[in-house]
Amino acid sequence: MTSPTEDRWQDVAEKGSVLAIRLLVVLATTLGRPAARAALHLVAAWYVLFHPAVRRASRDYLVRLQRRAGLADVYRHVLCFARVTLDRLFLVRGDARSFELSFNGEAHLRALRDSRRGALLLLSHVGSFEVLRASSEARDLPVAFLGYFRNARMINAALRELNPAVDAQLIEIRPGDPSFVLEVEQRIAEGSPVGTMSDRVGFDGKSVVAPFLGTPARFPPGPYLLAAALGCPVYLVFCLYREPNRYELHCEPFAERVSLPRAARAEALAGYAARYAARLEHYCRLAPLNWFNFYDFWSRS
Repeated sequence: MTSPTEDRWQDVAEKGSVLAIRLLVVLATTLGRPAARAALHLVAAWYVLFHPAVRRASRDYLVRLQRRAGLADVYRHVLCFARVTLDRLFLVRGDARSFELSFNGEAHLRALRDSRRGALLLLSHVGSFEVLRASSEARDLPVAFLGYFRNARMINAALRELNPAVDAQLIEIRPGDPSFVLEVEQRIAEGSPVGTMSDRVGFDGKSVVAPFLGTPARFPPGPYLLAAALGCPVYLVFCLYREPNRYELHCEPFAERVSLPRAARAEALAGYAARYAARLEHYCRLAPLNWFNFYDFWSRS
């Protein structure tokens, strides 16, 4: 495992402004989704034209995925992200009328609920995890979410204004304060699944290398260490966005129990990370514009 010395994704400033985000909320809540979606063309163009780091990160990913990436491809990638972010505003306030939602593998979560058994759900920045949260409420399948939320304070503040109850489902990773692990343990013990993003290296910078899109990439070992400590099953959940209003949730088993033998701990972690990266790549290829990691993902691999 390695630790980076360069800036991390957590240190990348949230793009945009409070005014722009609030304007988007006003458009979405007063004029509806079509009007807000129309405004996103300007938002996406602004990001592409004035944020070279976003352009580079998008092109770096798209070239690995499809072997070419012009400015138009980057624009479509950023526009897809903007559209998914807009849809979060509707989903977080419980308004799913504009969307077609499908859930492949819902039976796995229902079985966990019926047996009152907790699990760790490995998520990613593919599509929208907000759909999982909205679906879990509508289908009586409660899910908590573990993550570092301070790098997106503005959008999270806007979501909180729309629905203050969202905080009840969040378990925040607090650097220097490991007590969040106890919160996760409690949720798991109560039979609630806990989702956590698994395609970004954590705040501590620790990582394990796995092949992803033909190049070694760094992934966090934390989810597997946590699962091993809790002794709970692990599932993968991906949510793909399809134009113009369709979301596809996919849930699949990953490991009944994560085992990390002391004598081969590094190799075991690498194996789990490689399995996760292979499934992440599979879903990226199903929906190429759905992966939203707009930072230098491979630079320190």
